[in-house]
Amino acid sequence: MTSLAHQVAVLDANDPLREFRDQFQLRDGLIYLDGNSLGALPKATMAAMQDAVGEQWGEGLITSWLGADWVNSPRRIGDKIAALIGANPGEVIAADSTSVNIFKALGAALSLQSGRSVILTEEGNFPTDHYMMQGLERLSGGGVRSLAVPAGDVLGRLEDDVAVLLLTQVHYKTGAMRDMAAVNAAAHKHGVLVIWDLSHSTGAIEVDLNGSGADFAIGCGYKFLNGGPGAPAYMYVAQRHQHADAVLAGWFGHARPFAFEEQYDAASGVERFLCGTPPVLGMVALEAGVDLITQADMRDVRAKSVKLAELLIAQMQPLCTQYGFELVSPQNRKESGSHVSFAHPNAYAIAQALKTRDVIGDFRAPDVLRLGLTPLYLRYADIVEAVHRLSEICVTRSWDRPEFHAMSAVT
Repeated sequence: MTSLAHQVAVLDANDPLREFRDQFQLRDGLIYLDGNSLGALPKATMAAMQDAVGEQWGEGLITSWLGADWVNSPRRIGDKIAALIGANPGEVIAADSTSVNIFKALGAALSLQSGRSVILTEEGNFPTDHYMMQGLERLSGGGVRSLAVPAGDVLGRLEDDVAVLLLTQVHYKTGAMRDMAAVNAAAHKHGVLVIWDLSHSTGAIEVDLNGSGADFAIGCGYKFLNGGPGAPAYMYVAQRHQHADAVLAGWFGHARPFAFEEQYDAASGVERFLCGTPPVLGMVALEAGVDLITQADMRDVRAKSVKLAELLIAQMQPLCTQYGFELVSPQNRKESGSHVSFAHPNAYAIAQALKTRDVIGDFRAPDVLRLGLTPLYLRYADIVEAVHRLSEICVTRSWDRPEFHAMSAVT
């Protein structure tokens, strides 16, 4: 019988993505399973940032808005992201944060839906999605109603009063993945527009916004795009909806920003959904990360993600049986994104103990240990070793120390 070590060695040797690992800054011994919260640092980012700070800013100063093409970075980077999510050039901009882009997308969609007042999502969606919906409801003075229903009831609530459906394609906690095309078709049948949160999708799975008939989408740049902490986000607006109102009408969304006109006149394309001045240094880091992921074939990325997850689930089975871990992600990997989550009563303390063993995952309240699988730099051998270290923590109960139970401000 072939040993596990041999099987894993063969998988790593035949991995079409194996050369990407060397393009990231990862110290020896570290097993980084938190790339779906913050991607690792691409080595190319360091050089890009040094050039942006020392040369473009330090020497070029304000002339770099044109000389280094800072001014066009939202559209330029947006077009690169578009290639990863099945969109066309001119349908994506890199700008602002995910939360701000949710607000902009909700406002734009509502402007197209006269006579409808409900914005709908599922219970358990990522909190900022709920918060933005609730904020719009308060701002409207009751003219817009925010509604969350159980996940299984979403499609059944697509009634004539619903203007917009906001869903995350890959659930942030469980990794469960929705069928984008099926949801879009069901929503459009009832005249409902759909906004997709792709924060746990882009750079991890194949996405086809235009092929599925999507209306709007948003997502962050710091997870699988490896754009750095707090990296700029992005917003997709299908060509057919680019006449929608830009509720955050900032000067970079104006048709003629440097005419300095007092009356807002929206740009004709996706640029109308820009707002303030682009954060250039953040854009530089994001573009380096995007340039790296676009070198990979997303079919290979997805295929490896599935294999990594299957290996992780198989290796975790004895720990589920002996130490009370419970798989909360879909067993069928076709229904899941690129992270695997396990519930455990002491998940937080276990996550902290793992960090002392150089295995970094994360915790999601109230009891979930979430392990992100980033195919560009994660090896199959890393999965086996991570579970081995976790097993030792469980056998020795080394997680049960006071310092590991003390909740931190960031989990």
